[in-house]
Amino acid sequence: MNKYYITTPIYYPSGKFHIGTAYTTVLANFLKSYKSLQGFDCFFLTGTDEHGQKIQDKAKDTNLDPQKYVDMQSDNAKKLWATMNIDYNKFIRTTDDYHINAVQKIFERFLKQGDIYKGEYEGLYCKPCESYFTETQLIDGKCPDCGREVHKMSEEAYFFNMKKYANKLLEYYDTHPDFIKPDYRKQEMINNFIKPGLEDLCVTRTSFDWGVKVLSDPKHVIYVWLDALTNYITALGYASNDDSLFKKYWPADTQLVGKDIARFHLIYWPIFLMALDLPLPKTILVHNWITMKDGKMSKSKGNVIYPEQLIDRYGLDATKYFLLREIPMSQDGVFSPQGFVERYNYDLCNDLSNLLNRTVSMVNKYFDGNVPSYVGTPNEVDNSIEEASTNVISNFSILIDNYEIANSIQEIWNYISRTNKYIDETSPWVLAKNEDDNEKLKSCIYHLIANLRQIAILIRPFMKETSDEVLRQIGVSNEVNWSSLDDYKKLSNLKVVSKGEPIFMRLNAEEEIEYIKSLMNEK
Repeated sequence: MNKYYITTPIYYPSGKFHIGTAYTTVLANFLKSYKSLQGFDCFFLTGTDEHGQKIQDKAKDTNLDPQKYVDMQSDNAKKLWATMNIDYNKFIRTTDDYHINAVQKIFERFLKQGDIYKGEYEGLYCKPCESYFTETQLIDGKCPDCGREVHKMSEEAYFFNMKKYANKLLEYYDTHPDFIKPDYRKQEMINNFIKPGLEDLCVTRTSFDWGVKVLSDPKHVIYVWLDALTNYITALGYASNDDSLFKKYWPADTQLVGKDIARFHLIYWPIFLMALDLPLPKTILVHNWITMKDGKMSKSKGNVIYPEQLIDRYGLDATKYFLLREIPMSQDGVFSPQGFVERYNYDLCNDLSNLLNRTVSMVNKYFDGNVPSYVGTPNEVDNSIEEASTNVISNFSILIDNYEIANSIQEIWNYISRTNKYIDETSPWVLAKNEDDNEKLKSCIYHLIANLRQIAILIRPFMKETSDEVLRQIGVSNEVNWSSLDDYKKLSNLKVVSKGEPIFMRLNAEEEIEYIKSLMNEK
């Protein structure tokens, strides 16, 4: 059986995750579900990044011990993923003992190899990003990643010799075109960070103590990015007494990251792996953000929306659908109350729900709920719809394999629209009036049910509840998987429900837009 290992970044556990933060995990869950349907042995890793100065400061501000603070925040993350039916295989915390032990071993190996050396660091430091920058890397004198103020800092520190691996990394970029997706992110790394001269990375701190201690020099704690990035291998048992999962699943097939942490994953992470003499991930996918019309989500702007708020009112599947549909690979997606309600009313209600409702009603009206068997293709319209059914499977898979997620979902909705158009083209209500058209009527109804079954399987990786309900209403109770999509002409002995219920009910647009706006303004 083919294996598939997918990861999200481990999240900084501070308060609630807004929909932009949740997007990465929703996307990873979608890809895992898709691969699982195809029969892959999947392993999905997520977790929380629990060390560093800002964690220590947050805990102090809330009068909590740092460990108790991260325990609470980690539990909140797990609760959200449970609410969103995120099917991860492991949740790693960087405060886990096995991870701490492995990080310490990795550090000592780097030190022994001469990859790490001790020095004095004086530089411009962004506390929220826990990153040092040079003057030339700043944008308008501020952090290039988050736009906040930077401050001069000086302390004894260990450094990782990044320059040693710079040329090797560039060569890897050139010889592995699938390593970075989308392609333009590679050029950003080269032009912005590598060509100007790759700076050695500060990998320890002495100004705080909430972190992994260096075994050979315990006044130093290991800097958050060396600690955090190695979770992708320590979670599988690397540098432990049981590395069976590591041997089975590494290298990762897909590692997902937001564009704000691209540099760490596309430069530092592969260099760490090179230093460990380990294979690199097959693909690191850098996705864009969900923003608001007035820019990045921010509590101070009153424009933040949380996934739980949307799920409570509109359901999990509608929320996931919007998130995955709205972020193209080439640019940021935009959340607006109007956009969310329009997607719900037009895509989910008018297109999908209406198609199912009309079809179930016609099966009951014309054939007492029994789906006719396949009778061939009596006309060009039926030939056309069969061709569309073949194309959607192929196109969807190609787009997913190229990580064109929003476009892949658009492909499904094109198929839904084509199926709705098929009803108008065949006019089953007219065919039912003429006994000579009975074969055409049977063919029409069969094709509608066959299309709905395919649609249910195609949406299954991101709309599981809706998929189950579509299959239930059209009488498909057998186990579904990706290979069964090809069983288009083999359906038999299906009976639809006696009365189909709409799977999505049309919203009052004006009321719901105002409701979502009120959520965004909550403090």
